[in-house]
Amino acid sequence: MQNEYLKSMQDDMNKTIDALKRDLIGVRTGRASPALVENLQVTVASYGSTMPLRDIAGITAPDPRMIVVNPWDKGTIQDIERAIATSGLGFNPSNDGVVVRIPIPPLTGDRRQGLVKIVKQHAEEAKVRVRGVRREYNEMFKALSDDGDMTEDELKRVLEKVQKATDEHVKKVDDICNAKEKEVLEV
Repeated sequence: MQNEYLKSMQDDMNKTIDALKRDLIGVRTGRASPALVENLQVTVASYGSTMPLRDIAGITAPDPRMIVVNPWDKGTIQDIERAIATSGLGFNPSNDGVVVRIPIPPLTGDRRQGLVKIVKQHAEEAKVRVRGVRREYNEMFKALSDDGDMTEDELKRVLEKVQKATDEHVKKVDDICNAKEKEVLEV
């Protein structure tokens, strides 16, 4: 039973790592990536709804300084351009009636430092979630011990395993954060 709980704990911690990776994909670096805009919400007037950009267009990065958005329905091109321009990402899109081109301007030193702060914030949130998982499973194992389903020695061993898993996942978070910081600061 303990092994099942430990595996479940590992899965919960791994989900936190996966969520961090997804969050960091959207943090802009000096080069173009479809991930920068694919989750932007586009209000499409003709459809009467709001949808993620990836659901209404093909997104490519043909070179390091350009993202090209090719809408499947050319009637949505103005809506897409408006969503990108008002997204707060600092992009100035243009369209030629067929595709939307988004030139990626080089990052300034101040903007890079701001992005590093965002990366660190995401990393700290991930660490808090990992520690929350640790707290949850520690409480559960202590309750099992209190109910007599686990001896004191077993409890001690399990709590050590929980702490070891927590330390490993916090290190993974730090490694991911450091790699992203390096990528953001790369000129």
